Amino acid sequence: MLSVKNLRVHFYDAPEDEYAVNDVSFSIDHGDILGLVGESGSGKTLTAMSIAGLLDTDRASCSGSIILDGVDLLSLEPEQLRRIRGRDIGVVFQEPMTAMNPVIKIGPQVEESLRIHTDLDKAARKAAALDAMDAVELDDPETVYNKYPHELSGGMLQRVMIAAAIISKPKMILADEPTTALDVIIQAQILQLLKKINTKRGTSILFISHNLNVVRKLCERVCVMQGGILVEEGPTEQIFRHPQQPYTQKLIAAIPTRDKKLR
Repeated sequence: MLSVKNLRVHFYDAPEDEYAVNDVSFSIDHGDILGLVGESGSGKTLTAMSIAGLLDTDRASCSGSIILDGVDLLSLEPEQLRRIRGRDIGVVFQEPMTAMNPVIKIGPQVEESLRIHTDLDKAARKAAALDAMDAVELDDPETVYNKYPHELSGGMLQRVMIAAAIISKPKMILADEPTTALDVIIQAQILQLLKKINTKRGTSILFISHNLNVVRKLCERVCVMQGGILVEEGPTEQIFRHPQQPYTQKLIAAIPTRDKKLR
């Protein structure tokens, strides 16, 4: 379904042979959940932004190939890429409060991709938005539809972001640290919700996180990035039980456990 091959991201103000993402390759099949892990600055988010076509082309360039169902996204014109992003790729950001417009009500923001990419009338868009908000288990979608972002909790806002990402029934979701700012209970609920969407809709998910415990709960496979390079890849349990690379071993060793906390 998605095949990333030899992806490189170069910032124009960096030396010519220095890449923020360097020769990264991986694939995601239909219905897969792939975790992309690594510390801050490892290139995870840049990889996702490249896939979504959200990289600032005034500051950086991409090379390689990003093939979604046979179409190389890096070969498309901006308008063609925007159509695919709105229809086939949904994006869930880390900070929903900063990603959402504070002066626009929730409903129109959930509907945005339908307004841009379909001919649905206002009533049909609202019905789809209410269905999407119900699918992400928001209580009383009609009331939430008419609220502003500041009137919702962090957990509710993240559900709204997921509703906006799934409203067009995309083939895949890019979820960039979607649980980082949430408490443990809400975090678990969001993970369960993403798994439910994956299971019920067959939506593929690229889940980006620095939290290996979270990745272990959600993802079937995991890729580990360090300094813009993919250093290890494999089934999640295999990576956790038998990490091959020293960097992966250190990441896993740093995971908090009850014994570590008691020391």
